[in-house]
Amino acid sequence: MIINFNEMEAEIIPHFKCGEKELEAKMFFDGSNRILHGRLKPNATIGMHTHDTSSEVIYVLSGEGVVKYDGGDERISEGMCHYCPKGHTHSLINDSVSDLVFFAVVPEQ
Repeated sequence: MIINFNEMEAEIIPHFKCGEKELEAKMFFDGSNRILHGRLKPNATIGMHTHDTSSEVIYVLSGEGVVKYDGGDERISEGMCHYCPKGHTHSLINDSVSDLVFFAVVPEQ
């Protein structure tokens, strides 16, 4: 199966997971699993949330920011990957002056 994000319209999601500003996302959802291409503008965040029934993998395509993960802060930038296992808590923050563009996979478990 091919998922062509180039042919998808971006969805603007204000205050995603109670975060700041908005998330721009092109998202595929099959009823269980999510695959998305996301963009956080400067000072935008994805709010703190726990993965009770899924894990999440976030790969940064461009930009940089901070991942808050289980009470700590981790810098993340282009070419880096963050993994949040099932049962863990995280958020993504764009604290830079450029867009933070990422690819994420959220498989239900």
